Amino acid sequence: MTSEILSTTPDSEIVTTRVLNFSQELVFKAWSEPKHLKNWWGPNGFTNTFHEFDFREGGIWKFTMHGSEKGNYENDVEFIKIEKPNLIAWKRHSKPLFQILATFDALSENETKVVFKMLFETKEECQKLKPYVVDKNEENFDKLEIELSKMKL
Repeated sequence: MTSEILSTTPDSEIVTTRVLNFSQELVFKAWSEPKHLKNWWGPNGFTNTFHEFDFREGGIWKFTMHGSEKGNYENDVEFIKIEKPNLIAWKRHSKPLFQILATFDALSENETKVVFKMLFETKEECQKLKPYVVDKNEENFDKLEIELSKMKL
């Protein structure tokens, strides 16, 4: 059973936008194929071990993020909406609880606008994470650009 994407207001979401000089198809591939996703997901200094990656609506993504300084972070995620090559949404079943809505808009043949939204049920939950994740999301996108530069369609 898949979930609905949360309806939020601007004060209960964290939004990161980046225009990438790569095709929409390649950007979607970087987000949807574990061999690429594991290379760039997470902030600087983090690596990933993927335990399960079932890329379909209702599918599960279980992974461990390994921090460079302290600890391992278990992540249990369910894909709730996939519209290739425009949108991927998932819901976290591990804390902190929130949803991700990532959209991919082709601006031209080799330019894609990515909008990455973290959706929270309450403004309070959002505000707890906001001081930490805004810069980390930018680091994540920097790593995505490096991975895209190595990829081929």
